[in-house]
Amino acid sequence: MEQMIPLINKLQDAFQQTGQSLDIDLPQIAVVGSQSAGKSSVLENFVGKDFLPRGSGIVTRRPLVLQLVNTPHGEWAEFLHAKGKRFTDFSEVRKEIEAETDRQTGSNRGISPIPINLRVFSPNVLNLTLVDLPGMTRVAVGDQPVDIENQIRDMLLQFIARDSCLILAVSPANTDLANSDAMKMAKEVDPQGLRTIGVITKLDLMDQGTDARDILENKLLPLRRGYIGVVNRSQKDIEGNKDIKAAMTAERRFFMSHSSYRHMADKMGTPYLQQVLNQQLTNHIRETLPTLRNALAKQLAGMEKEVAKFKHYTPNDPSRKTKSMLQLINQFCNSFQEVIEGSGTSGSSVSTDKLTVGAKINRLFHERLPLHIAERKIDEKHLRKEIKIVIQNIRGVRSGLFTPDLAFERIVKEQIEQLFRAPANLVEQCCTEIIGAVRSCSEPMNTFPLLREEVDRIVCEHIRERENQCKEHVRNLIDFELAYVNTNHEDFIGFTQAAASAVPSKKQNTAGNNVIRRGWLGLQNQGVMRGGSKEFWFVLTAETLSWYKDDEEKDKKYMVQLADNLKLRSIESHNMFGAKFTFSLFNTENRNVYKDHKTLDLSVHNSEDLESWKASFLRAGVYPEYQTDKDDSQEEQQEQRTSADPQLERQVETIRNLVESYMLIVTTTLKDMTPKMIMGVMINHTKLFIAEELLAMIYAQCDINMIMEESDSEAQRRDDMIRMYNSLKEGLKVIGDINVSTVATSAPPPVDNSWISESSAAKTSSASMSKSAPMQPQTKSKPPPTRPSPAGAASSMMGRAQNTLNTMNQINSGMNQLGIKPSHVAPMIPSRPGGNRPPPVVPKRPAGSKPPSIPSRPNF
Repeated sequence: MEQMIPLINKLQDAFQQTGQSLDIDLPQIAVVGSQSAGKSSVLENFVGKDFLPRGSGIVTRRPLVLQLVNTPHGEWAEFLHAKGKRFTDFSEVRKEIEAETDRQTGSNRGISPIPINLRVFSPNVLNLTLVDLPGMTRVAVGDQPVDIENQIRDMLLQFIARDSCLILAVSPANTDLANSDAMKMAKEVDPQGLRTIGVITKLDLMDQGTDARDILENKLLPLRRGYIGVVNRSQKDIEGNKDIKAAMTAERRFFMSHSSYRHMADKMGTPYLQQVLNQQLTNHIRETLPTLRNALAKQLAGMEKEVAKFKHYTPNDPSRKTKSMLQLINQFCNSFQEVIEGSGTSGSSVSTDKLTVGAKINRLFHERLPLHIAERKIDEKHLRKEIKIVIQNIRGVRSGLFTPDLAFERIVKEQIEQLFRAPANLVEQCCTEIIGAVRSCSEPMNTFPLLREEVDRIVCEHIRERENQCKEHVRNLIDFELAYVNTNHEDFIGFTQAAASAVPSKKQNTAGNNVIRRGWLGLQNQGVMRGGSKEFWFVLTAETLSWYKDDEEKDKKYMVQLADNLKLRSIESHNMFGAKFTFSLFNTENRNVYKDHKTLDLSVHNSEDLESWKASFLRAGVYPEYQTDKDDSQEEQQEQRTSADPQLERQVETIRNLVESYMLIVTTTLKDMTPKMIMGVMINHTKLFIAEELLAMIYAQCDINMIMEESDSEAQRRDDMIRMYNSLKEGLKVIGDINVSTVATSAPPPVDNSWISESSAAKTSSASMSKSAPMQPQTKSKPPPTRPSPAGAASSMMGRAQNTLNTMNQINSGMNQLGIKPSHVAPMIPSRPGGNRPPPVVPKRPAGSKPPSIPSRPNF
């Protein structure tokens, strides 16, 4: 069992060095207590050296994992963060603790949960591991955060809430134990007192006439592991550099000479506390061995595969470098194929928390592009004015009877030119997503940072080149549309139909009343207060928008018909519930859309859902509101209200219908051709480049030996993992070699307090009986009591004394069976002999006698 504490120390060091999240709770002892309770003095007494920071306020601001190692030769200290450096001067240990604390928390008296690992080697210590935690405080001092109390509390709970942690609760004797912060915290996580060891300090500072005997005898707030009293050096002793050995001698003298503690002096003091903690920690490790063995085995099995790669690892082997590079490039190629094309038949590799790059690009193709095209800015008034001016300029001084073709061609080319921005933006967005996919797929190359940097550079340069080419293809497509206006297209309505009909229906591509989308939306019109919203289940079809109470679609709340004059407007709103993305349906003829509301206000939680719903409404024929210029001049408004030439107005309407029809053909072509160009020119070409040309370009442009140098952090991670692996194996081996018959002191039995209540009940019962006995009435036939003889009185006294002795023996026997040491009980006061006989009566003066006279002073 002596191997167990050093083994736990090795595991703690290995876990701390690797920084890995290992789900293993190692047995340890955590020291808790309020500020100035004496925690630091207790730990220094264990070591026999002054090495801990001291001062006012919060001195311990980071957990200190103190590992005491018994060694027969030498006395020194080592820090885990300063490997290979030995500290023989313990004043330097204090300075290093303060410097390391400031490096992590700064000099503003803040705290940090990252521990400092200190190992002390000495022949004067027992193998022991303790965690010194910051002292509990209630008020922030200086520039400490205002919630410093909660921060310290959360830090303490991280350690003492674990079942594998013993709690060393340090409380000063000159403070009421019921108000002890350490005991209060320990009771929260260990209400039965099974893991708590009480330490009472400052026994020499108690008021005269008071002592802590009841606490140390485990009668007040009992703990299963009991209490141990210690006497530390006073502040005057510390400032006077009093030797710790002399202080421990004085501590021993104090317990031996104090009347309240001398009977338990062999179980008091720092040496005894150190022995108890060593034994308790050893026993605790023994109790947690099955759980610890399972956890270590599980962790070891998880590391087997990764450690196997490092067993025959040779960093400078050229063949290894070439093999590793080929494996990483192939892995990069396969990963890029998966994120673009999908995961195929490998269902286990499909992500469930976020969309892949391929899925995002698909949404850009079929939702973002149609929406951006539909949202292009069209000033209807300005457009009609342009058509009118073009018709008049083409006629000149003549009055035309027919609508001129040139007017239509001039206006439609201007509208086509405005379409370039939407597909060009789509190319840029797809390029950004593809570059993000490259960076994500190259993450496994972090072991070799130069290789990853070169791969990212080469592939991203290629993608940028293909982006420029793709934009040129989009530009060419627009130029092709401008080069020839095909008025013989089968979907073009022609002049005859344009003159005879109004604007064509925008729902000509919708088939029947098929469901386009279902989902939850917030209905702002039903908010519980202004700015609030209520969630409903909405169903969008080609003709209607309905919403229900829930997704079972049984309780329909309302239904709106999707008319031709219904438009969509998006507004970003902010309210007390946070930012929401709101869009509204409204009627261009200023009619009510929903009950007595002019608009139907709907909300979503993010911009992606907003664009997705707007694209769904676009498929249903509800177009976004055209952005128009509202600052029309009075001349334009007057011209709009009155028309001097009715024939010109009809021709303007005809051209407007023709432009609308032809632009529908052009936008359909753009929505179809732009994704094809992006796939062919940029995405597919990039996949082919990675698969066939990337490796050749790396060999041509880079030095293989240089780019295959692994990073220092990776080398450190590999060494730490191997060390962790060996520590886990060693731990399992030591646990496996432990004999089940190893002798260990078992934990004390649970404290039984029932005798206290039973004794109180017995005393209460006897007192009540003694009070009620004189109240019993006596019969008249009973003769009055007579004075007993001296022999009878002596016999009666001996009988009562024997009864009292028997009663005392029974009480002591019961206490011994319960394992309770009897306290000093005063003997019972015997009652007056003769039972209830009244006391003797003082005789009166005889009748007729005169009192003696006092003689007068004789005359001389």
